[in-house]
Amino acid sequence: MILDRRQFLASSVAAAAPNPPQSSLHSHVKKHPLAITMWDFSWLERRWPGAGYEDWDLALKELKERGYDAVRIDAYPHLVQAGATKTWELLPHWWFQDWGAASRCRVQVQPNLNEFIRRCAAHGICVGLSTWFREDLNNTRMKLATPGALGAAWKATLDSIAADGLLPHILYVDLCNEFPLDVWAPFTPKGLSRATPAGVQWMKEPIEMLRRAYPALDYTFSFTSEYENYAKQDVSMLDFLELHLWMTHFSDFYKQVGYHYERYDLKGYDNLALNAERIYRANPKHWQARLEYGVDFLAKWSVAANKPLITTECWSLVDYKDGPMLPWDYLQELCVLGTQRAASAGRWVAIATSNFCGPQFRGMWRDVAWHRRLTDEIHAARTPAGF
Repeated sequence: MILDRRQFLASSVAAAAPNPPQSSLHSHVKKHPLAITMWDFSWLERRWPGAGYEDWDLALKELKERGYDAVRIDAYPHLVQAGATKTWELLPHWWFQDWGAASRCRVQVQPNLNEFIRRCAAHGICVGLSTWFREDLNNTRMKLATPGALGAAWKATLDSIAADGLLPHILYVDLCNEFPLDVWAPFTPKGLSRATPAGVQWMKEPIEMLRRAYPALDYTFSFTSEYENYAKQDVSMLDFLELHLWMTHFSDFYKQVGYHYERYDLKGYDNLALNAERIYRANPKHWQARLEYGVDFLAKWSVAANKPLITTECWSLVDYKDGPMLPWDYLQELCVLGTQRAASAGRWVAIATSNFCGPQFRGMWRDVAWHRRLTDEIHAARTPAGF
């Protein structure tokens, strides 16, 4: 058969073209889902004696011993862009949580970010980049007033990582934690919804900018809100869904407990200590059923969007820590259920066991066998088609 000129030229170009680079998720997700944990901004801010991250090698060694393959961390893109090696003074986001510093702290993002990625790589841990847009004294994050500005901040950050040859260790890039909640992204228009043209533009434009510069990376925005109208949301620009879910998402548990996400008032933790375990133990099957419903809901969204799932914050309660009258056993029960339910769904490429899987949460961290049990189950699960 004689090829016409256009067919011949097309086949010649195709033969000469190099294979496209493998996406970052496909590079790291091989035979099974990854076990991932969220080390948020704690990796950099909690470095005082006893805070858990003062010795990165020790923390990463212990993470690997527990069976984890990946960490999700804050890359502080707005601070990298404004002064990567500058020392920044950050204000506390809350007084009663053990993520990050609960008082003022000073950080230098680079070269610490690149050094942390190197240490992760040395321990066989890949890195998901995210950000909570921590507030400094000058509130630098408010300069990200357009989608283009958001993309530019992330490009500066990826440029600084690429300059040291560290991009192969990056699992993905999450451009904003729990977008578009104003607690994390106060620079976006008030009341912004993902189910609007403006919401779509805030996601689409910066991702397109980054794809032009770094096409091999996978990109997303993580979500924890607007789940009820997911069918109306355009998520076509995302490479995967990073959905956060707790039993409290689809129940009135916090209302019964009297917990309202108090950031600067001890009343919330007082009510957790007084009421949470008692209310859970009074009807565990009910609360477990609500969690199962939530996990199935995320899987349904994944199928509808034809996107794989990653979940890095999950399963039991949103907020918790070590303290008097704050036992871990009932949270661990819920985390086992959520992890197993997600692992059996075949929609996840990376699964967390909770959002308390870090050395500062000693009550959960010290239970090595518990972590190994769940990470083994994650590794025994199947991934979606295409992985």
